[in-house]
Amino acid sequence: MEASPAGVWPEAVVPHDRRRTHRNARPSRPEREADTVPEQRPLNLAALDAHWRAANYLAVGQIYLMANPLLTEPLRPEHIKPRLLGHWGTSPGLNLVHTHLNRVIKNRGLDALCIWGPGHGGPAVLANSWLEGTYSGIYPDIARDAEGMGRLFRQFSFPGGVPSHVAPETPGSIHEGGELGYSLAHAYGAALDNPDLLVTCVIGDGEAETGPLAASWHSNKFLDPVHDGAVLPVLHLNGYKIANPTVLSRLPKAELDSLLRGFGHEPAYVTGSDPQEVHRAMAHAMDQALDRIAALQHAARTGQATGRPPWPMIVLRTPKGWTGPAIVDGNPVEGTWRAHQVPLASVRENPDHLRQLEAWLRSYRPDELFDTDGRPTAQVLDCIPEGNRRLGATAHANGGLLTRALPVPPLEHFAVPVDKPGATTHEPTRVLGGLLAQIMADTAERRDFRVVGPDETASNRLSALFEVTGKAWQADTLPTDEHLAPDGRVMEILSEHSCQGWLEGYTLTGRHGLFSCYEAFVHIVDSMVNQHIKWLKTARRLPWRAPVPSLNYLLTSHVWRQDHNGFSHQDPGFVDHVLNKSPEVVRVYLPPDANTLLSVTDHVLSSRDYVNVIVAGKQPCFDWLSMDEARVHCARGAGIWEWAGTDDGSRAPDVVLACAGDVPTQEVLAAASLLRRHLPDVAVRVVNVVDMTRLLPREEHPHGMGDSEYEALFTPDKPVIFAYHGYPWLVHRLAYRRSGHAHLHVRGYKEAGTTTTPFDMVVRNDLDRYRLVMDVIDRVPGLAVRAAAVRQTMADTRTRHHAWIREHGTDLPEVADWTWTD
Repeated sequence: MEASPAGVWPEAVVPHDRRRTHRNARPSRPEREADTVPEQRPLNLAALDAHWRAANYLAVGQIYLMANPLLTEPLRPEHIKPRLLGHWGTSPGLNLVHTHLNRVIKNRGLDALCIWGPGHGGPAVLANSWLEGTYSGIYPDIARDAEGMGRLFRQFSFPGGVPSHVAPETPGSIHEGGELGYSLAHAYGAALDNPDLLVTCVIGDGEAETGPLAASWHSNKFLDPVHDGAVLPVLHLNGYKIANPTVLSRLPKAELDSLLRGFGHEPAYVTGSDPQEVHRAMAHAMDQALDRIAALQHAARTGQATGRPPWPMIVLRTPKGWTGPAIVDGNPVEGTWRAHQVPLASVRENPDHLRQLEAWLRSYRPDELFDTDGRPTAQVLDCIPEGNRRLGATAHANGGLLTRALPVPPLEHFAVPVDKPGATTHEPTRVLGGLLAQIMADTAERRDFRVVGPDETASNRLSALFEVTGKAWQADTLPTDEHLAPDGRVMEILSEHSCQGWLEGYTLTGRHGLFSCYEAFVHIVDSMVNQHIKWLKTARRLPWRAPVPSLNYLLTSHVWRQDHNGFSHQDPGFVDHVLNKSPEVVRVYLPPDANTLLSVTDHVLSSRDYVNVIVAGKQPCFDWLSMDEARVHCARGAGIWEWAGTDDGSRAPDVVLACAGDVPTQEVLAAASLLRRHLPDVAVRVVNVVDMTRLLPREEHPHGMGDSEYEALFTPDKPVIFAYHGYPWLVHRLAYRRSGHAHLHVRGYKEAGTTTTPFDMVVRNDLDRYRLVMDVIDRVPGLAVRAAAVRQTMADTRTRHHAWIREHGTDLPEVADWTWTD
């Protein structure tokens, strides 16, 4: 048995003064009452152990029992679920952490949230939520009595019941953990701008092997002890994954200690299998860690500390499947990988397993823990906090309750003037940067808006943000550094996983944010956004969960402008990935210019419970719409640009030129101009699509169009030449059920990329204006013969382009100097 204290906590010294030096720096927070250490209650080990045993009993019961919850009669096969599902191995450790968190929250009057990294330990968190009464408060039919206990057991991993993970249905949760690696980033995201909040994060040692978790350890270099809350990691080393040992559990202690100290933590170790000794050690470690956190925050908030301190953490080493069966069928179970899921797998069929299960359940002495009506005894409830301080009841895990609308200023203050379409150019994201900077300034006191990204804020033309806030940074600085500030609210780290995890934790706890990323590399978080979308979809169906701010992506440095990066940076497929997901959650926008980008951003920042994807360029782009026109067009999501076509409305158009995305829009308008000049008798309709989900049928997406609306826009029988930003088959997939689908021809990116000129990229992918004109000639009945000379001219221009760029290194003058003049 080992319970070593955390030891000396040296103050780190760095070569800059952490006092606020930014132009909008705020004075240090005054000392709060919570910064002082309250008088401690005597340690009641018997009550702690009773609570822990009760939670363990309830966890086992959820995995196995569908009747006889209090063991008022001998167990029989019919009391056992027909399908045994769930994870026992991590549950005793999670129950221990929950029990001891209850004690310190109650004793110290803390506001706390816990992220349960081993999310498959759902039985433990559900058990504790039921014990504290939160679960019954939300789900009255699962009352805190024998009948309710029976329902709690039966519903777990049962048809019509609840999942085995710590899912949205679980009170107090913002993290499922079905896919491992994200817990610590979620914890830090929750702590940002929450100065009074303690976020404990239980990290499973299997999870600790993942890349996202490994990068998350560096989050403490971004945590400001003045304005942010504290994160207390608890690394739970129970030794095994599903079938293998875990890496960190097999490291020599000195090596593990060096690793954790290198990450910037001072670890306290709690190790053992004797419950009484582990309870004492865990209580000591928790008290020491929280005393240290209070001292660090007090020193920073009263201006007494400079530098980045080492933060406390706890390393908890207990057996896998602790207190469960030691040996089953002659094989060791407790303390091995065999305890990971269901230690006794044949309880209905094997009488020995049934006897072992009953002995296991009775080993917790349930008659001491629950009265004859099944209610927890006073001793079991002794450590539980009251009201919203209960971990299952904290509003921080139901962040919509805490959300305030962002103060988005009038867009006219940032809009670019457009007297006529295509006469001027702007960098859309630079224009957007002004709006974001104003929002950042207007939330300086309330601190509930952040922009995150992997080292790309300036590259994506959002530098205006640095006029009002710095980049969060707690590590060393050098004289050559720019915009680094301890209290900055732009967060940059070259880990898309960390950015995603921070923003998920931030928005799920009720705050607002934007994730700016290069389009090609946002794919790194494909799986994370998938999990977040699933969470939001489920949460939307729970009436007790308040809507939370949407998670918003701004994807720029996109596929069509990678002049020096080339093929490696060309991938527009994130949109495809997102649009595969739940229609009630996902939204995708492709604003064609600066003012439409402002309008779209205004909308997504005010939305709730969505994942919004905006794809917008950072390179100079033509200004097509005034601010008023942009608002109307974005509200429609897709519409006819009458000024761009030759369709006067007196008859059906001969062809529809559709576009989605800034570069495709430019090429479509250039093609429309060529058609106006060379084939003026062809009636051309130009349709621009901002909201990609408008192409879906109304029955499949809330933004979708009905068939009559779709046909009025695109026609039921005329050729539609669609220039799309991404992979062309996405448009076909969205519109495949439409009556005019046979007439739809889509041009887009088809993996033809390299380092080349901007126009050559569209030529290589057959998205260029000349190819679009050729498509019109090929598809409008009767044009192929009478417009053969025009088609030949278009083809010859493409050939001339090919030779020109190789000789001059620039695009053809008629392309480079083109403007909309029609």
